[in-house]
Amino acid sequence: MTISRRDILKSLTVTAVGGSVLRGIPLEAAEYAHGLINAEKASTETYTPKFFSAHAYKTLQNLCNTIIPADDESKGAIEAGAPEFIDLLTSENSEYQLVLGGGLMWLDNACLDRYEKLYLECSLEQQNEVLGEIAYRKNAKKDPSLDPGIHFFSFLRKLTADGFFTSEIGIAYLGYIGNTYVHEFPGCPPVPET
Repeated sequence: MTISRRDILKSLTVTAVGGSVLRGIPLEAAEYAHGLINAEKASTETYTPKFFSAHAYKTLQNLCNTIIPADDESKGAIEAGAPEFIDLLTSENSEYQLVLGGGLMWLDNACLDRYEKLYLECSLEQQNEVLGEIAYRKNAKKDPSLDPGIHFFSFLRKLTADGFFTSEIGIAYLGYIGNTYVHEFPGCPPVPET
């Protein structure tokens, strides 16, 4: 019996519902999802979102870049394919669709109420102000209307990290070399004297 693409993607999303992909999904399954994305990019030179509208996908890309931007040390979430990873998993899971699709709508509506602009049309300062409020659960105690945004942003941060750290770029960033045979183990480095 062979396992279908849909079965693998569903197993990724079902296992990850409780938390981070890094704790609940085998790296091989995440690599499979990244492989599907890379194959599509190789054949069409671009990725076509499977769930998100063009506007929602651009917002997702912006948020992923904000969560894990490229820096001097490593490429970021965009280069690692985190938005594509999130979109692919979301296309196979109705709970993800509700949390992420609803969260992106919530974000745009919050910005419309506050700034009379969609999130992507807001200045960087305005975007950071909204994200700063939904980045911390404690802010829901002061303003319960932030709770859906807080839940959405927390979930998105986990998935962005999962998409990044299960990609080739993320694995290289961690310095993971896999299960390799070592002829000699030099031990831990000495603790510096203080």
